[in-house]
Amino acid sequence: MLLVIDVGNTNYVLGVYHAERLIKSWRMSTSDNRTADETGIFLYNLFNSAGFDVKRIEAVIISSVVPDIMYSLTKGIRKYFCIEPMIVSSGMKTGIVIKRDNPKAVGADRIVNMVAVNEIYGGSAIVIDYGTANTFDVINEKSEFITGLITPGISICADALYQKAAQLPKIEIKKPKSIIVKNTVGSIQAGLVMGHIGQTKYIVEKLKEELNMPDMKVVATGGLAKVIDLDKEIFDVLDPVLTLKGLNILYHKNKDEARNKKPQCTTSA
Repeated sequence: MLLVIDVGNTNYVLGVYHAERLIKSWRMSTSDNRTADETGIFLYNLFNSAGFDVKRIEAVIISSVVPDIMYSLTKGIRKYFCIEPMIVSSGMKTGIVIKRDNPKAVGADRIVNMVAVNEIYGGSAIVIDYGTANTFDVINEKSEFITGLITPGISICADALYQKAAQLPKIEIKKPKSIIVKNTVGSIQAGLVMGHIGQTKYIVEKLKEELNMPDMKVVATGGLAKVIDLDKEIFDVLDPVLTLKGLNILYHKNKDEARNKKPQCTTSA
């Protein structure tokens, strides 16, 4: 079995693959305050509580945009799983060409998502990930990453309003039934969600227009993606586990290089 881990700024998502099938996944809050032992024991107990034998995990691959968490996460896995985790980077075999000024600066999560879309859905495509930040990345029919945008995520915008405006409350992020609202909570919800819907539609339209690629597929993922397109008018594909699929694909593309890397197992949980 393969353990895949996607570490985001707000949450990290874990999944277990058996062959090509995702058999279990979890979503956790990201914290850089845990020690390696706390992280390792937490993951070990997580598996036990789900009825998985930790010894059946043969490999681990991690995608992370949070450098501060990586020391405790990787050391915890080495110590309690006795596995050297594979870390996603721009230097891996990906099957895509990164056409950027500095390919090494591209976030691991964006690479993973584009690999998944390229392998599963094919280019050309706009890959949108709704998370702490929203990313809009374009991969063409030649499997080239040719451009991308980053905008503040809905949660960041909601938190900014709550923190910076003294009389505005913290709200649940959901789309109101109508843009005609009659209270403060509804006003914030309508402004945030419908504003991001408008943003998405405009960016998708301009990318298709300026790249002269009107038939690009639009593939979306991320925790808040479903809020953006409840009426299924924007996305061609909504894939909640796109990143986990990409991690599975990347592992199999690079597993031969990782086979000889064996960690020093100092403790058995």
